[in-house]
Amino acid sequence: MTDTIFGKIASGQAQADIVYEDDRALAFRDLNPQAPTHLLVIPRKPLATLSEADSDDQALLGHLLLVANRVASEAGLENYRVVVNNGAGAGQTVFHLHLHVLGGRNFSWPPG
Repeated sequence: MTDTIFGKIASGQAQADIVYEDDRALAFRDLNPQAPTHLLVIPRKPLATLSEADSDDQALLGHLLLVANRVASEAGLENYRVVVNNGAGAGQTVFHLHLHVLGGRNFSWPPG
């Protein structure tokens, strides 16, 4: 799955403005931000979609949420939204699991 841009970023084959990384995940600034702060959190493990994850990925999925919280805090966000799009019909355009961390403005409900 290193053929996606996120896979290439995770493997070090492509550059990004990385704000956090560890052995399981990394976070970087979105090139097409939808909010004043728009970060992406991705696993290093190649998972195309959230629905591809299984019970073996439980700790990884929890870790991704903790990383999202950490980078939001480090970005000074008190209020923020975390979004996961699952599949093209939900708006997923890069098929490497990723969490959008959005903040810096007010959001409405329902989204989309």
